[in-house]
Amino acid sequence: MNKQTLLQMWDHLRESNGISMRVIAALPADKLDSHPIPNMRTPKELVVHMYDMVVKNLAEGVARGEVIADESNEKRLAAGIKSRDELLKFARDCWNTADKTVASLNDGQLAATVKTPWGMSFPGYVIFGITNDEFYHHRGQLYAYLRALGGEPPMMWDFEHNEPAFQRKQHAQA
Repeated sequence: MNKQTLLQMWDHLRESNGISMRVIAALPADKLDSHPIPNMRTPKELVVHMYDMVVKNLAEGVARGEVIADESNEKRLAAGIKSRDELLKFARDCWNTADKTVASLNDGQLAATVKTPWGMSFPGYVIFGITNDEFYHHRGQLYAYLRALGGEPPMMWDFEHNEPAFQRKQHAQA
């Protein structure tokens, strides 16, 4: 994978992130610390994990050559979030940080080996495959949480109703 391919992949993730932001906004504000699915994270903990680790930290790991996972930091971050608006701001801030990191990467970083806390190392471009897998896995969990809490998630391909920053870009025809 080169930078151009990464940016195309990231652009699709940007659109999908718009859907995720709408799911977060639809979570009942008084249920962020609930356990709609037993023995799983709360909605707030899931969003913090999804955006801190999956979106932001994986991108930063490619930039620095090492992914660092710290579950105690995730718990601390989640404990500091007191409202749905703060949770949405947290997700947006993590996205914006990751977006800047992705824009700064080069082909060499995508090809370089990135150390991980999972007992193996991967080329940087593989980390972005992991990012995609994890993002959609956790977005699916958010859909299940929202349904379990009585909400109706947006259609997963309804990009046109995303806020402008996450809507489909007009691409030049070849």
